Amino acid sequence: MRIHSHDELKGILSNFSLPEKEYQFQQIAVGYINDTYLISIDARPLFILQRINHDIFKNVEVIMMNINRALKQLRAVDYKQIKIIPATSGKTYISLPSGYWRIMSYIPNSITFNTTNDTQIAEQAGRIIGKFHLLLATEDSSKYVETIPKFHNLELRKMQFLAALAKASDEKKEIASETIKLTHKLLHQLEDIRPSKVPLRICHNDTKLNNILFSKTKMEALCLIDLDTIMPGYFHFDFGDAVRTIVNTAPEDEKNCTKITFDKTLFESFVKGIASNQPFLRKEEIKALPYGVVLMPFLHGLRALTDYLNGNIYYKVSYENQNLDRCQSLFAFSMKAQNNFDYMKNKVLNMLKE
Repeated sequence: MRIHSHDELKGILSNFSLPEKEYQFQQIAVGYINDTYLISIDARPLFILQRINHDIFKNVEVIMMNINRALKQLRAVDYKQIKIIPATSGKTYISLPSGYWRIMSYIPNSITFNTTNDTQIAEQAGRIIGKFHLLLATEDSSKYVETIPKFHNLELRKMQFLAALAKASDEKKEIASETIKLTHKLLHQLEDIRPSKVPLRICHNDTKLNNILFSKTKMEALCLIDLDTIMPGYFHFDFGDAVRTIVNTAPEDEKNCTKITFDKTLFESFVKGIASNQPFLRKEEIKALPYGVVLMPFLHGLRALTDYLNGNIYYKVSYENQNLDRCQSLFAFSMKAQNNFDYMKNKVLNMLKE
């Protein structure tokens, strides 16, 4: 992560349709991909400035097209609207030698959580994810482009893992030997139970808990953030991604895997939140939800393991083996989800309606 100077950030702002004022900048360290800054005046937050990671998001024009299209629909009394601040050129982003930059509005009095023990937070997370999908339910998926092709495709992630494994150093393979064995086992199991005939939707595709904004005062969910992966997908992607960070109360890179939890009370609260919206899921989608809860932590763990084997070139890390720790933690939750597969199947069928 590069730290940009105050003068450099001020110069970047001059390319956007903002009044000339004395802005303050605060770097936000949360997030593995983009560089993010909070823009304030007199300690009052107003905007979010981001440098989009072009190494990962190759086509910024397409990303911003998807986001702009979705934001036009993502507005309701119970869903806070995020606005894009246009560049002076009229575009939704700018291109500079330092990278691709964009500015979005800041939602005041908002907060995020990495994990939770609070059933109200879990329920509100379910409600806002359901609302997100309701607001986008009529969107034509053919009008959206895959910003990262095959982002949650199991076969692609398997091929990338095997390629990384073939090139990895003997030392890395030795350190990760038990995890590599487990990877092959889980891959086989997931390939055997994958669902079919599930309809395509416009999904967020990264619905971890800290991508949901909450009100600081009422603990109500306000909206989803980090919208770069809005594109066609399946609802069990968003469901499974949310569950892995809501039902597990330990951090994503927890080194002690005995602390990984599958909290049934939090799971039921989350599903209750989805059900608080008007019905929008088809029977095939509801049946696929337990699979999503097993799949998504495994996919994230597999990507982290692949990155570890490749030398940590994708995710930001603060120490050498952090990606391996992430992988082991995520795999531990995936196995707990497997053990609760029948429980989840019964709950979602009873709590959600077609």
